[in-house]
This record gives sequence, C-alpha cells and structure tokens, in this order.
Amino acid sequence: MEFALASGIGVLTACGIYLLLRARSFDVILGLTLLSYATNLLIFAAGRPVIGKPPVLREGVAETLANYTDPLPQALVLTAIVIAFAMTAVAIVVAMRSRADNRSDHVDGREPDAGGKQ
Repeated sequence: MEFALASGIGVLTACGIYLLLRARSFDVILGLTLLSYATNLLIFAAGRPVIGKPPVLREGVAETLANYTDPLPQALVLTAIVIAFAMTAVAIVVAMRSRADNRSDHVDGREPDAGGKQ
C-alpha cells in the first residue's frame, strides 16, 4: 500500500510540474492544483494515519503512540485545502482578466509564431 501511495504522489507531482511548464494559463492553474493535491497526500501520509484509533486522547487511556492517531497532519491538510481553493480562485480570476485584456490564453500574453519564434 505504501508503494501505491508513493507512486500516486509521484505521478501527481510529475503531472503538476509538466502542466506548470506549459505556456497556457489553464494548464498552469491545473498544474498548481495537482501539486497541491500531491502535497496534501504527502503531508497526510507523513503523519502515519492509524485506522480505527481516535485522533484525540481521552483521560484514563494509556498515553502511548499506539492508542491514538496524530491529529496534526489532518489539521494541516484541511488548512492546505482551504488555502489551495482560495489560491485557485484568485488564479482563475487573474487568468480570465489576462485573457480579456490580451486576447490570448498564453501566460506572457503573446502567441508564438508559426516558426516557433516569438
């Protein structure tokens, strides 16, 4: 299972970087979104979630690491989801404004020539 999770994080990261290097606004926004998903999974996996254990200690329960799940990675991922949503919304608004002003979806506002030169 660890290999599948690590592979999934690697694929999301690779796809996100590939899309970030594209020259279109939508691709850059999608790449940032995929990178935020990969980061969230990495933080969550680093916290070693334990199935069936409570995230908060109760009084009277032996306070060992085997008796509870660390709630910090879950809180960090929840915060990261909210921040990523807000960042994506701002990036979409900026991309829409740039498209309206420049009549192009290219990130620098210029379409490449047919010969590949700008």
